[in-house]
Amino acid sequence: MLIWSRTRGGTRYEVRTAGRVHRLYTDGIFHSQAHPERLVTGHLWDLLSLPALLLPRPQQALVLGVGGGTALRQLRGLGLPLVHGVELDPVHLYVARRFFGLKGPGLALHQADARDWLRDTPGPPVDYLVDDLFGGQEGEPERAVAVDGPWSRQLLSRLAPGGILVINFPDQRSLRACALLSQAGLRRRFRAAWMLRHPRYDNAVGVFLRTKATPDVLRKRLAGLSPRHPLRDLARTTLRIHRLT
Repeated sequence: MLIWSRTRGGTRYEVRTAGRVHRLYTDGIFHSQAHPERLVTGHLWDLLSLPALLLPRPQQALVLGVGGGTALRQLRGLGLPLVHGVELDPVHLYVARRFFGLKGPGLALHQADARDWLRDTPGPPVDYLVDDLFGGQEGEPERAVAVDGPWSRQLLSRLAPGGILVINFPDQRSLRACALLSQAGLRRRFRAAWMLRHPRYDNAVGVFLRTKATPDVLRKRLAGLSPRHPLRDLARTTLRIHRLT
């Protein structure tokens, strides 16, 4: 059911509901979904937050590309004291606050181009960095910023020594072709790399770790979440993990 819409600068924004779930569409592209009383979606967006379970005591996370803010809400739910979100589209930020519950202490939102913000905004390295920068036309999502050498180095410059970089790609091919894997100098800057997949989506989520870890460690952390943990249902999210290095 359509509950809100707006056209701004030739771009059509819609918020639709499926039961109690809210979904954000921009020019027909499905950007986010969230339940007002649950943090876990059971869909692709959970994969952007899952690897944070590997961090022993994370302090700060940075999410580039807020959309409806699903990843930011989950990272706060995992206990990160401060989560920054950078979003170019002011309408997305409005929707995230009004319909997706993206508000409260520990959330800092910035309306800016992610490339300019990273270049011009000083700050300490973050433990967890998510690049979910997507655009597209006619309902077909595509990367808004190519993961080439310069962009990869810019991302890594903001990542703490033991941090984790997570990047959402439209498919496996674009992940495997990215500079972080194809350029040896960049590949040497992390200890392990994985691909996370959800069977209902073509997307491939790249996880680049600066500490050595195996997929089994992540699965054990998921299984070990307390039944009362707000993200306990992450253990039921359909997940496929493939090692890339």
